[in-house]
Order: sequence, then structure tokens, then C-alpha cells
Amino acid sequence: MEFIFEKIFVPNKHSFISRKLPLASNARIHSHRNFELNFITSGSGRRIVGDNISGFEKGDLVLLGPNLPHCWEALDFEKGNDPFCIVTHFSEDIINSDFFRMPELEQVVDLLKQSSTGLRFKLDNDSHIRQSLERMTQLEGLEYYIEMLKIFNFLLQVNERENLSNPNNSSAVFSKNLDKINKVYEYVFQNIQEGVKLEEAAAVLNMAPSSFCRYFKKKTDLTFMEYVKSVRVGIAAKLLAETDKQITQICFESGYNNLANFNHYFKHIMGKTPSDYRKTFR
Repeated sequence: MEFIFEKIFVPNKHSFISRKLPLASNARIHSHRNFELNFITSGSGRRIVGDNISGFEKGDLVLLGPNLPHCWEALDFEKGNDPFCIVTHFSEDIINSDFFRMPELEQVVDLLKQSSTGLRFKLDNDSHIRQSLERMTQLEGLEYYIEMLKIFNFLLQVNERENLSNPNNSSAVFSKNLDKINKVYEYVFQNIQEGVKLEEAAAVLNMAPSSFCRYFKKKTDLTFMEYVKSVRVGIAAKLLAETDKQITQICFESGYNNLANFNHYFKHIMGKTPSDYRKTFR
């Protein structure tokens, strides 16, 4: 069972779509042009957003900007309690619409712009947002839009938010051939610890390495190795913040085999050494 959310298209630039979907154990990393609000109603597993890899569980609420690589992979299947999520997609053009230029919606537009790196909302109680999102899967027309505005208002009142992906690693927006880039993203995340090889990545798209490098740079505004390094640093940052593992161990788990290189690239991307970065969470 496999669900790739970019296949759900918004019918016009002012429309929203809400669906309740099952989560898969073999879900693939992908991206699409629309904003996405993802709420986990049941189950747990692994979430990938940009260069961030972390766990998710029931109540997880994330807002994603357009073209941001992501994946929710279900890992916990309980009998009679299949993992599900409610996914709402809306057009990337919405923030440029006349309606959203109203002064009253400035904060909503700012929130949507912040979602370019993925925003996780930390909720003390998810019952309100769950009820609203479940209602939206049944509503149409004006009632749907009114409920969506209520959800935006709710999100603005959540003070505790987490940027999932490192903003310094955001690639430029690209508008075509997402399916090809998605295949590269998937290869990188599947092989990040064992070892990512340029020749293998190029082979995914049936390209010569030199042609692949030019293609990837053109589509993402990053070199392929810059992207790989950002993913590795993203994994390391998560481990530094949330575990007590030794920095040497984190170095190897994030795909580096040399501590000096790890320290160099981590500081270059994050602006701090791994040890200094960890101190900010202690």
C-alpha cells in the first residue's frame, strides 16, 4: 500500500482539499507545489521533512510549504488501529490572491511563508484541531472556507512551534520534473547512513554523473553533494538535540566517517560546532 500525496491536485488556485488517508509502511519521499497541513489521527513512525528526520505519533501537526521534500512512514501497526492522517492541500498561489491581501490576514500569510522549512505545532490538546479537520473532510463551499479560516486562527495561537528543516539549506523553488527530483531525494534518504554515491544517484535518473550534476543544480540551486551534506547535518542536529549519544557516534550515524569533516561541515551549515549546538538544548 503506497500513497504519494502530490497526486492530489488542487482544482483551482483558491481551493482547498481535505482528505483522510491511511499511512503506509513503504511511503516514498516526495514533494509537490501545494501547501500541505498534515495531522496524524492514529499511528506512529518516521517523518522526513527537508533535511530533518524525526519521529511522529498521534496528534502530530505539521504545515509544509510548496516543493519541500517530505514523507510520513508508518512503523507501528496495531490490530484494529491502522495509522491514518488528515491531509489538507491548498494552492501555493493562495498568498497572492486578493482575499489574502487583507490586513486581517497578514499574520496568516506570514505563517504560510514560515512553512517553507516545515512547521511543527506542539499542542497541549489536539481535540479542537482534530474536530475541525475532520469536519472539513465533510464540508463544501463557504462552510469549508470558514472552517479553514478558523484553523488558521487556531494555528496562530499556538505559541510553541518547531522549524523542522534548516532554513540555511532551503533550495530554490523549481516548477517542473518534480517526479525526477523526488526519486533522487528518495535515494539519498534510503542510503544516507550506508553511503551515498554520485554514480548511483545519477543512475536513478539514467544520466551520466556530469549531466546529473548539472541537472540537479539547475533544478534545486544546490549541488548534489551540498544537498547530501545538508541532509547529514540535519540528521546530526536532531540527534544532538534529542539524545545523549557521543558526538563521535552521531558523526558516524549521520553518514560521516571522519570527525574533522563532520565538525567542519556542521559548523559551516549550522553556524556552531556540534558541541556548542548541543549546549543550546541543555
